[in-house]
Amino acid sequence: MELNTLLVGLAGVLAAAAPVLFAVIGETITERAGIINLSLNGTVLLAAMGGFTIAYKTGSVPLGFLAGMLIGAIVALVIAFSSITLKQSQVAVGFVLALACRDLAYFLGVPVLNQSGPRLPGWSIPVLKDIPVIGTLFFKQDLITYLSYLIIFLAWLWIFHTRPGLMLRGIGERPAAAFVRGANVNRMRYIYTIIGGAIAGLAGPAYSLSVKAGWMGTQSGLDGIGWIALSITIFGGWNPLRAAFGAYLFAFLQWLGLVLQSKLPGIPTQVLQVAPFPLMILTLLLVNISDAEWVSRMLAAMPERTRRALMKLLRALRASPPASLGVPFESE
Repeated sequence: MELNTLLVGLAGVLAAAAPVLFAVIGETITERAGIINLSLNGTVLLAAMGGFTIAYKTGSVPLGFLAGMLIGAIVALVIAFSSITLKQSQVAVGFVLALACRDLAYFLGVPVLNQSGPRLPGWSIPVLKDIPVIGTLFFKQDLITYLSYLIIFLAWLWIFHTRPGLMLRGIGERPAAAFVRGANVNRMRYIYTIIGGAIAGLAGPAYSLSVKAGWMGTQSGLDGIGWIALSITIFGGWNPLRAAFGAYLFAFLQWLGLVLQSKLPGIPTQVLQVAPFPLMILTLLLVNISDAEWVSRMLAAMPERTRRALMKLLRALRASPPASLGVPFESE
């Protein structure tokens, strides 16, 4: 494979990862606040359909992206109201919404099915695009891909290097302590759940107006991305930088499957297409097995150098969720 072809392919990976990134970053913010938005898969599908429909009807791509954010925010508001105010199970409500939003997307999207509509144009950044290798990879993209770069850094900066971010972590880890320090825990959980939902809502139009323009119903290739985003959130240890690595890894595995189809004609194409999903699940398992007794026994039987290397890898992958994730908060 020629260098230029490889660079163009990897640039495509960065663009294809943008929808997953928005979903993962949005869910990371939501879960940092102690709320589980399990509706993510349905939200992405509904936002993809809604965003494309609005852009198709109005001819405005920005309105399509705003519609996707609004859909994500509304679904997240339902999650917040059900779990915070009504004290219902976050998992149960989220799962039902995931199914309901998915079916709504397929039903309401029939009028625009397979229609050609507007698409976000590419926008190469002057001067930066001419930098060897880096220019081709990062700076010959579209605005939504550039926004995906920015949101990784902004989310990481907000969560770990600002006072409001410290409070965000507090309401997810020890809400009672945050309440004593003056935080209105439930109001903040409302706010961050809606913000996280709006960011996740960007994932839909990022796909239907950028990566693969149009709405093709069940053939869109989006169904399942929300569940992968949920797993990447866990893999990422609720850290935007590590979560971004997981999103890029998933997009890279998808691209690699396409590349290998021509190199390995004896393997059915379906195997290579679905391979990234079990590989991400396997990676997720590695995050959570370091404390298992059978793992300790297996490591103890290995040579010292190998054992140390594997222990270091497992420690690096290990992640702990916010201590109060999914736990309702009562101020009384």
